[in-house]
Amino acid sequence: MESDVEQLSQTSNALPLPGTEAYEDLPQLPKRSPLPFRRTIRRQELRQIVPLAETTIYEMERRGEFPRRFNLTPRCVVWDLTEVEAWIEQRKQAPRGRGSKPDVHQRKTRPVRAGSSEA
Repeated sequence: MESDVEQLSQTSNALPLPGTEAYEDLPQLPKRSPLPFRRTIRRQELRQIVPLAETTIYEMERRGEFPRRFNLTPRCVVWDLTEVEAWIEQRKQAPRGRGSKPDVHQRKTRPVRAGSSEA
């Protein structure tokens, strides 16, 4: 009687080669569909994509303005890459609103630079 390992090796040798008709008949993932899993990124990769300080990212997450992180393990925090990319695209599409300039005539006093002295 053959061992399971020998049977497995014979079976794996019997697989058709890529490019043959027999290979094309094997069950495969759909060719033009998204991958069945979602890519996650860790903090270091996130910081390369989004050049914001960690505190800024944390505060934006708390306010719901940035994709939320989640834990894979107690010590491994990740973000969903598609959510981060969608956030970046949303930021690109947002109109650039310029903040209004302060009316300097409403100042009561003129600000003094640190280190300047009037003698």
